[in-house]
Amino acid sequence: MVVSTINGTSPLSHSNGTTIPLSTFSRNSFVNVEKGDPVAFRPYWEKVRDECTVEIKGDEWMSYLGDTNNLCWYMVPQMRDAILRLHNVVGNAVTKDKFLVLGTGSSQLYQALLYALSPSKSSHRPINVVAAAPYYSEYKDATDILQSRLFQWTGDAALYDKDEPYIEVVTSPNNPDGTLRVPVVNSGVEGKIIYDLAYYWPQYTPITDQLDHDVMVFTFSKCTGHAGSRIGWAFVKDIEVAKKMIRFVQLNSIGVSRESQIRAAKMIGVICDGYKNLKSIESDHLFFDYSKRLMKERWEKFKGAIEKSKVFTLTKYPTSYCHFNKDLFEQYPAFAWLKCLEGIKDGESYLEKLKIRTRGGGRFGVDAKYVRVSMIGTEDEFIELCTRLSNAKRE
Repeated sequence: MVVSTINGTSPLSHSNGTTIPLSTFSRNSFVNVEKGDPVAFRPYWEKVRDECTVEIKGDEWMSYLGDTNNLCWYMVPQMRDAILRLHNVVGNAVTKDKFLVLGTGSSQLYQALLYALSPSKSSHRPINVVAAAPYYSEYKDATDILQSRLFQWTGDAALYDKDEPYIEVVTSPNNPDGTLRVPVVNSGVEGKIIYDLAYYWPQYTPITDQLDHDVMVFTFSKCTGHAGSRIGWAFVKDIEVAKKMIRFVQLNSIGVSRESQIRAAKMIGVICDGYKNLKSIESDHLFFDYSKRLMKERWEKFKGAIEKSKVFTLTKYPTSYCHFNKDLFEQYPAFAWLKCLEGIKDGESYLEKLKIRTRGGGRFGVDAKYVRVSMIGTEDEFIELCTRLSNAKRE
């Protein structure tokens, strides 16, 4: 049996020293932490909004073409330079001797990579696509939606035992559980690996290495929070794979919005300028410092709420040295991965009764006792989430 008092009359205090402020949500409203909309960083961008203003006049950026001297011809030079500068500042990826491919979000790049890495049309069987469970919930549908003859979703990489060609998607840090991942397929056939590094940014995890893989995918959405701009990019070692990806994007959307590219380049420039002028800028104006502090505070409060409820257990994360921040800290993932204690078989249904909307384990290829909760929504949503979790009891 579960009992819950939804709106308390005073702030909640937890045994780990954190306090949850009063919630502004009504008793009957739902808290939607099912989605991964990264609006948590909006207060930072409100503070620097004047520095981020972009003016685009009516006669500008009309052409399909961005830079005809670049393999990725629809990418404007400002976007290319901003991406390379960002990775140089953060130090999370080796960009030398790789081709940069731009996409309309990393979702489009995922489709482009499946197309580019698949065997030729003469192959009799579609290539198998796998990822270790729990895997990102959209991989399956994104792979199978067009019922392609080139590729097919085959499920959990840890269970893959076919001596057939395969593509393994390695998400690190992983969505949904935040763990750091490596390839796990044990097969007699050499596979192709896609590294999805959407969350390999210093507000979520220590930057322990400058990663150097054949295919690495990043997204503007989870880096800065600007999901609506729909910008993603991939570093690709093989020029033929890069060419096929660009061909896919050309046929799918004839490139990527120039307006989005110019805005994204401006935002990235503001971030990088802050770290260039470290001595003359306050830490609140350093994006990764601000966002890491926000994620740390949220995780501390969330852990207090989970401890008080005694209904769930949380994934534990190691402490590592971050070469970007020059200090030791643990991970603060964009999502919390909860496991129900004995007696609760379906975490999503359980939380639905508390008017908390989440995404259940079945969507990620695991048992329903697991559930994913977004940590990157609005502050009001987060406060109400912690309030409801703190007051939930098992009897």
